[in-house]
Amino acid sequence: MNNRILGNSGAKVSEVGLGTWQIGGSWGDINDAQALKILRQAVDSGINFFDTADVYGDGRSERLIGEFLKQTNSRVFVATKLGRGSSPGWPENFQAKNVRAHVEASLARLGVDALDLIQLHCIPTEVLREGTIFETLRQLKTEGLVKNFGASVESDEEALICLQQSGLTSLQIIFNIFRQKPISTIFDRAKTQNVGIIARVPLASGLLSGKMSLETKFSATDHRNYNRDGQSFNVGETFAGIPFDKGIELVDNLRTLLPKDMTMSQAALRWILDFDAITTVIPGASSVEQVRANVSASNLSPLSPKLHQALTKFYDQSVVANIRGPY
Repeated sequence: MNNRILGNSGAKVSEVGLGTWQIGGSWGDINDAQALKILRQAVDSGINFFDTADVYGDGRSERLIGEFLKQTNSRVFVATKLGRGSSPGWPENFQAKNVRAHVEASLARLGVDALDLIQLHCIPTEVLREGTIFETLRQLKTEGLVKNFGASVESDEEALICLQQSGLTSLQIIFNIFRQKPISTIFDRAKTQNVGIIARVPLASGLLSGKMSLETKFSATDHRNYNRDGQSFNVGETFAGIPFDKGIELVDNLRTLLPKDMTMSQAALRWILDFDAITTVIPGASSVEQVRANVSASNLSPLSPKLHQALTKFYDQSVVANIRGPY
């Protein structure tokens, strides 16, 4: 596993991390024993970066990670998020006293004295623009409750707003072959300011695994069912904002462009890692086999310049017009 430095933190983190939304049980069906096996396989495979949030399973993901941390001697960098929790809810969640309470609750669930990275979790644009919440994060860092702070955002506009804030360590963005705009709008600015980029939804909710078809079904609790058209939250979090039927068509076309000696998942993750603005990519995993498959992308050679050009053309001509949601 290759490592990269996360922004101004100085921390070396694995370039393939682990997203733990699934482990929280908010979608899919992973029991505690399975979740702990996935976390163990991740660390055994060289992953030392876990991304979680207080809202994933109403704290279940953080609690499971906390339990795992007690069982391992390996140093794991845990990035969590706040702002979308149900108590006390919006807009009270963004008040200083409640931000502090959410941080303290995450500390307790994770069983740590300080959070490696706290991220604002896709909060309203106007709250980011107003900026007071960043003062709260800076105060919590001064007090030693958090070591670094960043923001998970939905759009380039929000990313650019956050980049105006001093002390920002990271931005978490939706970035994959179907969502390429940040290359031209965010990457150079982030590198100049030494802000790390965490790439989420790297496989477009599984579309870019190449294993789905029009007949694929999802459970009632899976966001790929109930949020397919943005019914519950930003549609970009589900299939990267591409309508499912169109996504299947695009994947079939994409298949003809990719190397025959890579799986589609490997190629999709390798494409992301080829950009030096990226610090880490955080695919989720519902099995130890998926963890191993995700990690394998770190050891592959970069894609050729010719293929990168072809994928840019594919995006411009076939994908971008189908993207829905803030972008």
